[in-house]
Amino acid sequence: MLGCVPKLGIAATLIDIREGGSNNRTMAKPEAVRRIKSYSAANGYVYQYYFSELNRVAVDGGAAGEFVFAISADRGASFGLRIIVMQAALDARAAANGRALTASEEYAVAKRRLFHAFDEGVVTAGAEREARFVVDEMNLEAMLRLLNI
Repeated sequence: MLGCVPKLGIAATLIDIREGGSNNRTMAKPEAVRRIKSYSAANGYVYQYYFSELNRVAVDGGAAGEFVFAISADRGASFGLRIIVMQAALDARAAANGRALTASEEYAVAKRRLFHAFDEGVVTAGAEREARFVVDEMNLEAMLRLLNI
């Protein structure tokens, strides 16, 4: 019969929903998936690395972007390597060229500096933890030329 609903003896709204809120527990946030990349340096080493984080920091009294990469030079233990991109260098370049670098271009500069450190051979398995390399007014234009920017 159309229009007839059998009596169940239970209010239909109480089957799936409690009065105290949701009956589903909160789930733990999944860990970020890191894509490990390799770089064959000019010195013969093959490095594995991945981008870890970006921080805005103060370095020697000036603002900077701190790009942190996790590096492994021996496919074993990894360590943090920081590329510091000085804001003063970015501002000077923007004033000279009429436009600021985009966030992607700033990341590309940091990654190019990382590769330059690999090629120089200064990043090895025995390197001190938390190594730092700087991009400033002295080397920014050279990094941008390598990137055709």
